[in-house]
Parts: sequence; structure tokens; C-alpha cells
Amino acid sequence: MKKIDITNISDIRNQLNRYRKGKKFDIRQFNQAARLAWLGKLVMQPLDPEDETCRSFLVYADYPDALATDILDTDEEVIGQMHIVDAEQSEALIKIMRMGMEERAKLYEDLSRSDFYFRYFS
Repeated sequence: MKKIDITNISDIRNQLNRYRKGKKFDIRQFNQAARLAWLGKLVMQPLDPEDETCRSFLVYADYPDALATDILDTDEEVIGQMHIVDAEQSEALIKIMRMGMEERAKLYEDLSRSDFYFRYFS
């Protein structure tokens, strides 16, 4: 854990501002987080909902299901961790999460209308 000296108030403000801006994932980590977002395995919340100037998000990356874990290349630096993500990448993750939910819902709607009996026994 990083130690912050309390002797200089401006240093504390600078550290807090950097903290509130969040960090960017590198390309590999962002792709991993995006895959989890598409699967609905991210939980996102604004870092400071009461401050309109703070657009960073607190993101938790949950572990994927067993099949997805076997297929996806999981990164222990991303999965099972809390992250403070900057506004730009957070907005992209929200769009990917929405797209994944819509595509999965369509898949389930198509599945509910499928008539397997007549497909195989006609």
C-alpha cells in the first residue's frame, strides 16, 4: 500500500485527483474486461455518484462460468478484482455490456421459438 504524507495538503489533493480519474486498462486487460462485460460478468458503479465531475467507475470483474473459463484466456490481474476505470473505457464497457445483454436476450428469444421436433422429425 502506498503511503501518503499528510504534511502537505496540496499533495493529498493531487493524489486524490489522480485516484478519482481512474486508470486505463492496457489493451490486453481491456479486451479481457470487455469479454467479461459482454458475458454480463462486470459490476459497475460510478466512483462518486454525488460528484457530477467524477466520471470514473468502480468495476468488479467476476469469474466467468466454467465453459467460458475453458475457452477464454483469463487474466488473474483482471478477474476477481476491483478496478477504478477512467471515464472513456468505462463508457465503452457499458456499451459492450448492453450489446452483450441484447445479443444474449435475442439468442434466448430465438431458442424459445425454435421447434426442434419438426426440424428433426418431419
